[in-house]
Parts: sequence; structure tokens; C-alpha cells
Amino acid sequence: MKKVLIIGYVWPEPNSSAAGSHMMSILRQYTQQNWQVEFATPSQPTDHMIDLASEGISSQKITLNCDSFDQYILEYLPDIVMFDRFMMEEQFGWRVEKNCPKALKVLDTEDLQCLRHARHQASKTGREMTQADLFSDLAKREIAAILRCDISLIISSFEMDLLINIFKVDQDLLHHLPFMVDLAQCPSTTRSYSERLHFMTIGNFRHAPNWDVVLHLQQIWPLIKKQIPNAELHIYGSYPPPKATALNNPKTGFLIKGWAEDAFDVMEQARVCLAPIRFGAGIKGKLLDAMIMQTPSVTTTVGSEGMHQEEPWPGVVTDDIAEFVTAAVNLYNDEQLWLNAQQHASSLLNSNYDKKILGPKLITKIIEITEDLATHRLANFTGSMLKHHSMMSTKYMSQWITAKNAI
Repeated sequence: MKKVLIIGYVWPEPNSSAAGSHMMSILRQYTQQNWQVEFATPSQPTDHMIDLASEGISSQKITLNCDSFDQYILEYLPDIVMFDRFMMEEQFGWRVEKNCPKALKVLDTEDLQCLRHARHQASKTGREMTQADLFSDLAKREIAAILRCDISLIISSFEMDLLINIFKVDQDLLHHLPFMVDLAQCPSTTRSYSERLHFMTIGNFRHAPNWDVVLHLQQIWPLIKKQIPNAELHIYGSYPPPKATALNNPKTGFLIKGWAEDAFDVMEQARVCLAPIRFGAGIKGKLLDAMIMQTPSVTTTVGSEGMHQEEPWPGVVTDDIAEFVTAAVNLYNDEQLWLNAQQHASSLLNSNYDKKILGPKLITKIIEITEDLATHRLANFTGSMLKHHSMMSTKYMSQWITAKNAI
């Protein structure tokens, strides 16, 4: 029985974020192998965190920049260590290397933060992203973490191409892992066109791209409302700040609903999902939920990125505001158009997100690398170079903070 340690950036919140849902799908894949799984994080507990114990997963609080982690990992002695986002690899990767050098190191990126950051910077000034935006200090840190690990899980096909062709990362260090959906649990039928009303969107308000969606919808919604006077826009998401709740306006039908106990339920009640995403990375949980609940969506090229290839989108993809409004109005008013869009969701789920296909591929990849780890690492010269003492600024900074805290 393998022992797995996940070093988490935050406690998993599968009902609050796509990242939390994706993390739990990976953890469940590990437990299904009868592997012993422990989740450790320096983060504080949250209101919406999942009960890991009910999933058969133990948990541990750990401390940043503290030698206590060394003793902890020596006692646990994992066979596999998975870092949740590159910051956790920076903090704890060198300690894992020192105390458990034979442990397989996996990085779960969730999405490429350097790509999200670059697009955000470009969006602030209303221009296209440049290579200078992309090749930032953040990118240097994130790509370095990928190279120091034995395998990195990449959620988007677009990001796979970016890493291989632009950042020149060896494909053997990457594994494409989209959201894993249990298709057997997906509803075969959902509410009909006539049983659904209004538009909706959903997303954790703490995530900058989601907050930008709300602000962008403020501009778009009056144009839709003008053509469908009785319609409302329901905006769901965890942790809505006062600046978000202040936007609630019953007169215009722009409604900040906040936390949704059941994201699938509110998605199924809506006729159309709106996701005018202007920047971000990875693949979008709200759009996957829309597919699962057979709710047509209108989104952007960034929103649909990495979620489909040549397959038809279950709705409309456009970056033009006028086209976005027209698509939203037409999908809402035209039942046949709505039904046609709805039909594309099932085929897209089957071709890209089947847990029964993706899960075994992940486990096979992990086992293959584990069985010949020395050879795999020998081929990764750049990663070995980055772990050389002269490249270990993160290690020595952490040690300096540790000594300072002790004083």
C-alpha cells in the first residue's frame, strides 16, 4: 500500500471552487487504489471545507518556514508527495527532497498562474497579452517548480501546448488531467426549457477572474434586460465581499445570490449560463457544471479554452459584446436553438471528461514513473540543475526565516 502526502495550499472546498472539486477527484482516485492518503496544509480551516475524514483521508496542520515539517515527514515517510500549486513546492519541496529523496514528487498546478497573471496584466490596460507579460518572474518560479518535480498535472490542453512549445518543458514531465467526471452520476434528463427561467453565473468571489465577470456583466446585463424585460440574472458564489453585495439590484434583476448550497441545483433552474470571462487560465468549473446539468452557456474564447477541440460548444463562444448579447437573447427565447445547444453537452462530456478513462491513466502514469524513478530523473537535467545548492534560494530564504523566528 502506497502512502501519499498532499501538501495543500488551502483546505479543499469542492462546493466553492473548481480547484477544490478537482483536488477531491484526485484524492478519491488515490483512495480507490487503497492507498493511504494524508492532506497537510498551513492554511486555516474554512467554513466550506470538506470533511476529509469522511472520505477516509487523514489531515495534518503544518507550519511554513519551520523545521517541524522535517520531523513530521520523516515519521510519515510517504511514497508520493503531491504539491497543490507551485508555491507549496517552493516552500516544502526542498524539505521533501532532503528527508524523503525517493518519494515521487507530483505538482498539481490547477491552472498556470503565470498565464492567468499575464492575461490579468494585459486586461488591466485593455490590450492583448505579450510574451513579456507571460515571461514574468512568476513564470520563472512556476516553471522552475514544474522542472523540479517528477510529474506535473496540467488541466488544460492549451496549457500543455504552451508548456511544451513556448516554455520548452519536456513532455515526459507533464500529464494532461482535465476534470474527472463520474458520468454514471450525471443526470440523463434535467429540467425542460419551459421549466427553466432566468440567467445565472457562479464562481468564488475571491478568484479575480470571477469578480471581473461580475463587473463585466454589469455592462452586458442592461443590454440583455432591454430585450427580455422579465428576465433576471442570478449571481452565485462563495465569499461575496461587501462590494459585491452592494451591486444587488432587484429593480434591474441583477441579483447577487451569494453562496449556493447546491451548485447543480441552481444551474439546472436557469435557462442559460453566462460566463463572459476576460482573463484566467485552466478550464472553468462553472462551464463544466453547465454541461453536466445540460444548461446551454454563452462564454468567451478564454472561457472555453482547453475544454473542447473540434467538438461543437453547448451554446455560443464569442468575445464581442454585441454578439454575446445576441447569443444570450436567442438561446433564451428560441427553444429549438436551446435544445440544439443542449445536445452538444453530453458528447463533450463523454469525449473529454470521463473519470473511468482519465483516472486509470493518471494512476498508470504515476506507477510507471515510480518503477523507474532514477532513470526518469536522470533525463531531467534542468530539474537536477535547479535542485543544485547554488539554485536553492527558496531553501536558504526559508532557513533564514526559520532562524529569525527562533530568535
